[in-house]
Amino acid sequence: MGPRVFFIFLIPLLLISSSTHAESGEDGFISFGISEKGLEFAKDLLINTAISSLIPLQLPEIEQTARIPLVGKVHMVLSDIVIYQVNVPTSIVQPGEIGVTIVASGATANLSFQWSYSYTTWLFEISDSGVAYVQVEGMEIGLTLGLKNQQGTLRLSPQDCGCYVNYISIQLNGGASWLYQGIVDYFEDDIISAVEDTITNKVTDAVIQLDSVFQSFPKEINFGNISNLNVTITEGPTMTPTSLLIGINGLFTQIAPKVTSSHYTNSLLSTGSCNDKEKMVRISVHENVINSASMAYFNTNKMYWIVDDLPDQKILNTAEWRFIIPKLYKEFPNDDMTLNFIILSPPIIKIENEGIIAFLNSDVIINVVDAGEVIQVACISMEIEASGFAGILLSTVNGGISLSKLTMSLKWSKIGNLHMLLVQSVMSRLLKSIIIPVVNLRLRVGYSLPDFQGYGLQNASIIYDDSKIVVCSDVARVFEYIPDRILL
Repeated sequence: MGPRVFFIFLIPLLLISSSTHAESGEDGFISFGISEKGLEFAKDLLINTAISSLIPLQLPEIEQTARIPLVGKVHMVLSDIVIYQVNVPTSIVQPGEIGVTIVASGATANLSFQWSYSYTTWLFEISDSGVAYVQVEGMEIGLTLGLKNQQGTLRLSPQDCGCYVNYISIQLNGGASWLYQGIVDYFEDDIISAVEDTITNKVTDAVIQLDSVFQSFPKEINFGNISNLNVTITEGPTMTPTSLLIGINGLFTQIAPKVTSSHYTNSLLSTGSCNDKEKMVRISVHENVINSASMAYFNTNKMYWIVDDLPDQKILNTAEWRFIIPKLYKEFPNDDMTLNFIILSPPIIKIENEGIIAFLNSDVIINVVDAGEVIQVACISMEIEASGFAGILLSTVNGGISLSKLTMSLKWSKIGNLHMLLVQSVMSRLLKSIIIPVVNLRLRVGYSLPDFQGYGLQNASIIYDDSKIVVCSDVARVFEYIPDRILL
């Protein structure tokens, strides 16, 4: 046993969703809800990431031959066409039946290109070249991002994508450009079409690449080589006009052998709410997730704790027990003691509106160290009820526990019958004054929350609901992060 055992109920709050394969009949125990504010944040992040990944964007070369009065047949070429800046002043995001629609309005872009022309008369050939700069105005970019659950994996697909350019202005530099502004104006429609087609194709390709990134996510999350977290998508994605909801299996399984857990048949997607409607995300964790973690950890045979060193060391000496268990002191006067705490079955966790309650069945073996030999002298059965709470501060999840109820009975003894009321009083004092404070010291330090691509929870709060913990939080950058250029 130890601080890790008592902290087991807090592990699910460390989760970030991923994907794996579904099995028929599975139910969701963790749900993720993204509010309207969260969708706005995700939309802005997606647009900014897309712009930084698209720029600079190379457009195909444009070539055209035109007949100019008094000049004749002129061959004109625009090359090295590059979009080097895009600005998106306004955008909206709207969940719908088939996916999430994102529209960027009033966007502007800046282009540059090399221009050249040539024509031949019966006497000589004339050519010129230079640089041109283009201002694109009133650009509209729309994308409907399809979301679906395919065998437990979130799949993304571009359902509809388009780009519309209202107008452009072209400024030539180099050569006798002031003479040829009218010639380049022949390319206005070609430039507009190139911008629209290239951006549409790039955004479509970006969604396909983003989907491949989703498919590369690990199918299970490993926790300390002890258990795996099943993150199969079992419900959704479900979209409302102001939110996006996804449910995952969320149960822990022992790496080997597998743990069999019960199922929860009600949908989590419609339950659990945040008092602060402005929070970006809502994560609902059912108590079955915590109990599956408890079972997986229990099956590793690690739920025991040998207590042989305490701040109040005198309690681990038979002299301290001489009035409580006289025969112990009589047979082993002034000998050191150790206590073996052994959890007999997986701790049962219940989540109620007031907080977290844990039920543990444990044996405590009293040992005496006599002349270097460890002698087992008695075994006491304990039924423990503890109350707990969880909290999130900055990027750390922490918590605490307290002893609510302790019931003890003698299992066996080599030192005769024990006065159990006195023994229980000492054990209760030991738990409350020494062992639980040691555990709470570790819990107050907490465990760092994992980040996702440099982003994590911010200003998170925890709500206890019937059988669920609900985490309500914003999302923010937790450190300076350079994203993978997945949209190139």
